[in-house]
Amino acid sequence: MYSVVAPALLEGLGLGSFEWLEHLVETATGWVGLGIIFVYSFLIAFALPGVSEVVLVAPLDLGLTQVERLSIIILVSAVGKAAGSILAFHIGQEAKESGPIISYLRRSRFDIIEWSENKTVELAKKWGYLGMAVALSVPFFPDTVSIYAFAVLEEDYFKFALATFAGSVGRLLVTIFLVGSTVVAF
Repeated sequence: MYSVVAPALLEGLGLGSFEWLEHLVETATGWVGLGIIFVYSFLIAFALPGVSEVVLVAPLDLGLTQVERLSIIILVSAVGKAAGSILAFHIGQEAKESGPIISYLRRSRFDIIEWSENKTVELAKKWGYLGMAVALSVPFFPDTVSIYAFAVLEEDYFKFALATFAGSVGRLLVTIFLVGSTVVAF
């Protein structure tokens, strides 16, 4: 629910889209940049629309090799997203108990419930948390939708966070593989 309500609420308060936050990540330097990456990844797990791959272009400038820089970005981003997924998981657990929230989600423009009933339920039943990790490894698909869909279906906080961590690492590695030297050149 927060993934639908929070962006609309912030935009309604005149805070606009989250482009400024993506720009902040894209220009993050130094060790403070890792904090920015963590916060962005945390927020993308439960509230922000968009994708998490933007963290790969953070210049950081930490005096590390490209492989070390990308490794630390992936680790910090995955930990941030796993932490944010725990909040999303808790919200999802509460939503299971709430008829009005489910009704609202069925009417939302993203039709999260139908999507989760079809694709996510299939994955969760067949593969469980491994299915969640694989689903989260798909680049350029909004994480928030997958995280909330799984949050309503699953029951173990630790396994949920671990699957989110693994899926986040997988997604960023797949992105690096697909984009190749374009990302590494930054």
